[in-house]
Amino acid sequence: MNWWQLFKQNPLSRIGASLLIVFYVLAIGAGFFAPYDPINDLQREGSLLPPTPIHWQNQAGEFIGPHVYPIQQGATDLETGKRELIVDRSEPSPIRLFVSGSSYRLLGIIPANIHLFGTVGPGKLNLLGTDEQGRDQLSRLIFGGQVSLSIGLVGICISFPIGMLVGGISGYVGGAVDTVIMRLTEVLMTIPGLYLLIALAAILPSGLSSAQRFLLIVTIISFISWAGLARVIRGQVLSIKEQEFVQAARAMGAKPLYIIVRHVLPQTATYLIISATLSIPGFIVAESVLSLIGLGIQQPDPSWGNLLANATNASILVFQPWLIWPPALLVVLTVLSFNLIGDGLRDALDPRSLR
Repeated sequence: MNWWQLFKQNPLSRIGASLLIVFYVLAIGAGFFAPYDPINDLQREGSLLPPTPIHWQNQAGEFIGPHVYPIQQGATDLETGKRELIVDRSEPSPIRLFVSGSSYRLLGIIPANIHLFGTVGPGKLNLLGTDEQGRDQLSRLIFGGQVSLSIGLVGICISFPIGMLVGGISGYVGGAVDTVIMRLTEVLMTIPGLYLLIALAAILPSGLSSAQRFLLIVTIISFISWAGLARVIRGQVLSIKEQEFVQAARAMGAKPLYIIVRHVLPQTATYLIISATLSIPGFIVAESVLSLIGLGIQQPDPSWGNLLANATNASILVFQPWLIWPPALLVVLTVLSFNLIGDGLRDALDPRSLR
């Protein structure tokens, strides 16, 4: 039985993989799946609206299909702190699939304006309510996934090659080179990651765009996260370099760097695959924490981290909890899914299981 069959037999890993596939598909096609533009579609008098109720019958009791009514916020009740909702029931807005709306670029290339669902008429369908600016929260969640889900993949693409190469050279060459590299690695590992991120993010120029800030955050996180991987790879290379196939390549005159890249590092692929799936959640959580405290992706650009920043507002936490729980749940489910996949791969790639 091969490792793929063993992996598919793990029900928790299948659940985690299915959730991640859904999340990444939504993030990749965010413009199509999101009903509104996450930045520019502002609803007048529609800030902090609760999730829009869907109706099936008109005021006369006749069935007219799923529809919504235009809703606005009224005056605030000074005693309870709640705001009255003003519903205009004279203009029902049908809910339809594949409706035209704000323009976007599918996959960042193809211009389009068709959305998976939406309304026809003045009414807006806000399944998760609106934020303080009257922007659709569901659309911001979907677009925010582009940042929060990609930061982990970009992070391991930067940190893993560095850790693999440094650990491979250290373990294969040995001697003084090994000693110097490992001492530098240990110094880097003693640096508290979160405090370094906060310190470096705080001194970034204020004029940076969200894309530039995003790249800097990924670079910072990747720079401090490769040291642990390098130590593990170095330990594996110390045993692999004594194997017969490595000795044969050395006897045939192969250069050390070629032997490391071509023969030694591929033998650590099992560990690398598992480690990658377990490292991605760390990047996602780091971005969420930085954005939560205002040092990551900045408004109005959405990410799951800065959407969670609403949790620092006590009134929103009490009166508009629909702004807090969806991004928190998505972060938890994403981190849990990657961990489940990592556990499944670890069990499936265990040599004893393969035998």
